Amino acid sequence: MNQYLTRTFFNRIVTLMAVAALLSGCNMLQRLSDIGDVPKVTQIENPVTKEDYKPVVLPMPRPQVAQHASNSLWRPGARAFFKDQRASNIGDILTVTINISDEAKIENETTREREGSESAAITGLIGLETIIPDKINEIDMDNLAGIGTDSSSTGKGEVDRSEEIDLIVAAIVTQILPNGNLVISGSQEVVVNFEKRILQVTGVIRPEDIDATNKISHTQIAEARIVYGGRGLISDLQQPRYGQQFFDVVFPF
Repeated sequence: MNQYLTRTFFNRIVTLMAVAALLSGCNMLQRLSDIGDVPKVTQIENPVTKEDYKPVVLPMPRPQVAQHASNSLWRPGARAFFKDQRASNIGDILTVTINISDEAKIENETTREREGSESAAITGLIGLETIIPDKINEIDMDNLAGIGTDSSSTGKGEVDRSEEIDLIVAAIVTQILPNGNLVISGSQEVVVNFEKRILQVTGVIRPEDIDATNKISHTQIAEARIVYGGRGLISDLQQPRYGQQFFDVVFPF
């Protein structure tokens, strides 16, 4: 009997470990491979060739043909007399400045109370009151049925959040839309003391918003997707274990 219990317990442990391994997937294998070593920096690759890359498709106005004066050396939209140094073609690089200062404080409190009661009286009982009057008379027809409800709920929520990000990243023009807008994609990875910080930015910009120093602010990027995070020993210690995360998702109470 003890061997059976021991074998059953062992099988359950193995099953739980297998489930945990399947849930963690490649992330666990990646973390195991990084033990005793700094996180590996990903190789530089063409963003268009990535599996998750999708060309941007947006509503476009009718294309307009640029008017050039035959007797003029000046090009419309140029910032310099000889050549415009701003990014304008696929593969060109421009600088994106990210300065986010966000603060929010919300307090909400709700109290609800409800009370109801219903009563019903029966003046007749399908003629039984005349057949067996002795028993029927013992029943109080005026208070034959009654329902009462009483419910109350109280809710309180509070949000106090403050975020500040000040970063600069270089991005590459990956696509030119029919109306002349540019799709940009930039990624930056920095490894310091076994901690890798990752910064990614993508979106759509207007060439007119690029300043003379070939820079653009994140507030001028349409459909902006800015990701700033990290991976390493510090990030690993700050996250709950896989078992705790699984328990928090599955456990209903």
